[in-house]
Parts: sequence; structure tokens; C-alpha cells
Amino acid sequence: MMMEKNDVRHGVIFAAISYLIWGLFPIYWKHLQGVGADEILANRILWSFIFMCILLTFTRKWGLFYQTLRSFKHQKKQGIMLFIASVLVSCNWFVYIWAVNANKIIETSLGYYINPLVSVLLGIFVMKEKLSKIQYVSVGLAVIGVCIITFAHGAFPWIAISLALTFGLYGLTKKLIKVNSDVGLTLETMFITPFALLYIGYLFIKGDHAFLAVSASLDFLLIISGVLTAVPLLFFAKGAQRIPLSMLGFIQYLTPTLTLILGVFVYHEPFTPSHLLAFIFIWTALSIYSLSQTKLFTNSKKRQQAKGIA
Repeated sequence: MMMEKNDVRHGVIFAAISYLIWGLFPIYWKHLQGVGADEILANRILWSFIFMCILLTFTRKWGLFYQTLRSFKHQKKQGIMLFIASVLVSCNWFVYIWAVNANKIIETSLGYYINPLVSVLLGIFVMKEKLSKIQYVSVGLAVIGVCIITFAHGAFPWIAISLALTFGLYGLTKKLIKVNSDVGLTLETMFITPFALLYIGYLFIKGDHAFLAVSASLDFLLIISGVLTAVPLLFFAKGAQRIPLSMLGFIQYLTPTLTLILGVFVYHEPFTPSHLLAFIFIWTALSIYSLSQTKLFTNSKKRQQAKGIA
């Protein structure tokens, strides 16, 4: 029992660290504001791959890596899904970096608040999962929140929706892939690294690059983008293995909450009454959905305990 409690405690810590790093990401990207989002993305992909190669060397998982790679000959769908995952997460990274440096941090926060509910919709339409009536209400409230933002600004909140959709679809593809987390992340970055290298080479030929052209501190920031990309993903994987999904759902709201606080109080982005009204609808939707999930998990656990006693 004590071992189980320690496992959950460690899981909460791992998950919280990952969401804390993601929530504070705008501070890091703001320090790269003079660099184009495309060049930042290319460097982020390249250095993430290099970092993961170093990690596989230290953890002695190259054998598992080659074994997984060879398995794609017989399981082509797994390889295709992994490639799709790498494209989706790259698109997500690009939109996020561009939005932060374009002073749209609040809209990125909205996107990651919506993301869990996008995952719910994907579960309904793709995985054929069933929801309770109260969970349908939560999805409806979130839709109202998005509509408020759309009508108030007279434009579709494409940044928020793009982030929510790409990360939601990324989560769906990861659910369909049965690969070790370290190996999977290495393969994801490996698939997209050739494109990143080609683009970096194009920038060097064109003479329009910031890496190795501005300052050593900027070069360092671009290099550690790989570490800052991989570490929270690895912590997240460790946390998700140790704690219930309902608990993970609550902790994940740490990221958009921190992002929202940074956008409003640190970078002084405008937070209008329409923003507040939209966020209230979305916060309410998330609260209803999370509570319903917690209740579902609690009831399931009680049933399991009852069966054990019987």
C-alpha cells in the first residue's frame, strides 16, 4: 500500500514538472523573438533528435530502437502513424512558437484549455467512445466559449483551434502506437529531422540564418530547445504511467493557467470582457467534465474493491 502511495506521489511530481515546464515555455520563446518561427522549429527538431540519441546511448536502448524500426516492415501502419504523429507535433510546435512571438499568448492558453475537449470529440467520432449526458453538456459549453471569442473578435480563433486540434490528433495517434516512449520520441524526431536539416541548409545558403550568426547565447538557447522539448515529454510519460487519467486531467490545466497568467500579467496582452466570458464557459466545461471523470473513476474503483471483498 505504501509502495502504491509513493508511486502515485512520484507520478504527480513527474506530471506536474512536465506541465510546469510547458506552462513557462512562453518565457523561453520570448528570448528568441528575433528569430523566425520557422528557424526555431527546424532547430528544435534537430536538437531534440540529437538529445534523444544521446539519451538512448546512456539508457542503452539502441537495441530496442533498431528492433522497433525493423518491426515497421511487418507493421507498416505503426510506422505511418508514427510519421503522422511527428508531422502533427511539428505543426503544433510551429503554431505555438509563432503565436507566442506574435503576442498571442492568451489565445495559445485558450487552445490548451480546449484541447482536452477536442480529445473527447475525437474519442466519440474516431474511437466510438460513449459519453454521459453531463459530459455532452461540458462539450456544449466549450463550443459556446469558442463562439463567443469568434463573434467578439469577428474572426475565427484559428491559433487556439489549430493548437487544440493538432495536439488532440497527436494524442490520438500516440494512443494507437505501441512503442516505448523514449524510442517513440526518437523516431518521431528522426522522421522529421531530414526536413529540418534541409531547411537549415537552405537558410545558410540564403544567408538568412540566426544560428551561428548572431551570438553564442542565442546559439545556446537554440541548442537547448531540444532538451526543453524532450524532457517534459519524458516526464509526462513517466507521470501518466503512475497516476489515474482523471488525476492527470486536473494537473494538465496547470499549463494553460500559467500561460494565461504570463500573457495577462507579465506580457500585458489585452484581456477583454469577451475573453473573460469565453474562458468562464470553458472553465465551467472543464470542471464539469473533470468531475464526471473523477466520479467515474471512483465508482469503478469501488466496484473493483467490492469484487475483491466478494
